[in-house]
Amino acid sequence: MRNQHYGEVNLKIFKTREDMGVVAAREASEKIIELLGEKKEINCVFAAAPSQNEFLQSLLGDSKIDWSRINGYHMDEYIGLSQENSRSFTNFLNTKIFNKVPFKSVNLLNGLADPQEECNRYEKLLKHNPIDIVFMGIGENGHIAFNDPGVAKFQDERLVKIVELEESCKVQQVNDGCFPTIEDVPQKAITLTIPALVDCKYIFCVVPSANKAKAVTSALKGEISEVCPASILRRTKNVNMYIDEACAALL
Repeated sequence: MRNQHYGEVNLKIFKTREDMGVVAAREASEKIIELLGEKKEINCVFAAAPSQNEFLQSLLGDSKIDWSRINGYHMDEYIGLSQENSRSFTNFLNTKIFNKVPFKSVNLLNGLADPQEECNRYEKLLKHNPIDIVFMGIGENGHIAFNDPGVAKFQDERLVKIVELEESCKVQQVNDGCFPTIEDVPQKAITLTIPALVDCKYIFCVVPSANKAKAVTSALKGEISEVCPASILRRTKNVNMYIDEACAALL
């Protein structure tokens, strides 16, 4: 493992995705246990993407975590997909973690609900339940959640909003194997905004693969601007980022 710092980001580079996932999960578990020692329950936001597979698998293997004191949230969902749809983020997280361990509560976005009403409902939830930890990735276009460069706002007035997906974002969904073609990717989604994501106590950002090398390099070494939404992490306290050698290729 190699350790580097970029602004507030504590970056850790691993030879393999598997090593990355194991260490990220171990350090996340340590923080979860620490926070549960300070309060009765905590609130955690999870990303839904194949980039999180190794991390989530390792996190589930940690028997020291008391999931019954954790409230789970997720950061985005496609508009128009049911929670049971195999391509929805709700289904991904239910399959990977939410249905695997006994959370105190799981708070799901509904892609079939009226989009603005769903944004309002989820925003109210977040205001009443401040987030302790966000587990996130970074998109190929530098997005965090579905805050693509064209819609990302560092000072967004909303915590949850409706967005239209950029072409590059849709391409990533196809590259990740989530949809067979770009035409199959929904046009719009509901997303937690950048303030909702960074206004938390801790962030664990897991970003493997060569496909993310350009975005991660821009986030860590480029201008801090909404052109690369993930660059805001360099100004955000308590960010740990975990990548593999393939992702670190351009650093």
